Amino acid sequence: MTGTTMIDLGPQARIVAALAERVTDGHLAGTTPCPAYAVRHLLGHVAGLSVAFRDAARKDLGPTTATPPGTVTPDIGPGWRAELPKALDELAEAWRDPDAWTGMTRAGGIDLPGGVAGAVAADELVVHGWDLARATGQRYVPDPAALEASYGFLRMAAQGERGPFGPVVPVPEGAPLLDRTVGLSGRDPGWKP
Repeated sequence: MTGTTMIDLGPQARIVAALAERVTDGHLAGTTPCPAYAVRHLLGHVAGLSVAFRDAARKDLGPTTATPPGTVTPDIGPGWRAELPKALDELAEAWRDPDAWTGMTRAGGIDLPGGVAGAVAADELVVHGWDLARATGQRYVPDPAALEASYGFLRMAAQGERGPFGPVVPVPEGAPLLDRTVGLSGRDPGWKP
C-alpha cells in the first residue's frame, strides 16, 4: 500500500459502531484479546483513537494526537453509547478529505505521513472490530478495503517475527486474510473469551 492510497473508512467505522451497539452491560467486564483490557476498556480505547485519528486527519494537532497509547487505561463514560458512534462518524468523515492523506500529521505522539496515518486508522478499526466481536460473541465481517489497508500496513510494519504491536502469531499463508491480519497484529485468530 502506498502512502497516498485513499480509502473510505466509513464502512468499517459503521461496522464497529454496529458491533458496539450490540454490546450489553453484561459484556462490559468481559475479557478481550487485549489482555490488559476488559470490553469497557476496549470501547474506551476505540472512542479515544477515533478522536485522535479524526484530529490527525484534520491536522488538528494537540493533546488528542500527542498522547501515546497505553499511557492510561481507557474507559467509557456514561454517555458512551451516543458518543462512540458520533466519534466513529467524525473519524470517517475527516478521512474523506483528500488533504488528510497528504503531508505529515501526528497520532499517538508519533509524527507520520498522512497516508500512513490513514492506514493505521483502518488497522485500528479492523483489528479492534475483531477484538470486540470476539469478546462479545458477535459475527464479524470487516470492510474489504479497510481489511486490505490493515493487512498492508501490518505487513509493511512487521520486522521478522515482531509486528508493530507485539510478536507476530504465525498463521498459514493460505488462511483467510482476516486471520493473517489478526496474526500480524499479535493476536491468535483462534482466541475465545
